Amino acid sequence: MWELTEKYSGERQIDTNLFLPFEMRQRSRLKVTLENGEEASIILPRGGILRDGELLLSRCNKVIAVKAADESVSTVIENNPLSLARAAYHLGNRHVALQIEDGFLRYLHDHILDQMVRELGLSVLVQNKPFEPEPGAYAGHSHTHSHDE
Repeated sequence: MWELTEKYSGERQIDTNLFLPFEMRQRSRLKVTLENGEEASIILPRGGILRDGELLLSRCNKVIAVKAADESVSTVIENNPLSLARAAYHLGNRHVALQIEDGFLRYLHDHILDQMVRELGLSVLVQNKPFEPEPGAYAGHSHTHSHDE
């Protein structure tokens, strides 16, 4: 069994892929099956999120590419930036993980949220697509309340 213990940023050939939905990419300890059929354990520092395209290094020196798996998502496609911004505001008020792209928003499928977005006058498509939400305002940054500079 491969033990995936660190993120990798070097230039090496990828040995295999690992497809995971967003919920599983938020975990730091996980048993998984790689694309090549082999079993692996993810053992990473707590608090991180695996992003689509990131690389992991195993203890046996293999490189694994993380891929966002297809999952049930709701996609809001809209050409009017103000309407899209309004939908993003209301979804953000509900602390929804949100993928924001040029011309569309995407979130994990939820029929209640779909109805809210439709009531804002937008169309919602339920699809099976990879989900890669925004990392959040404080992701990867430390914040202190000391303002002495």
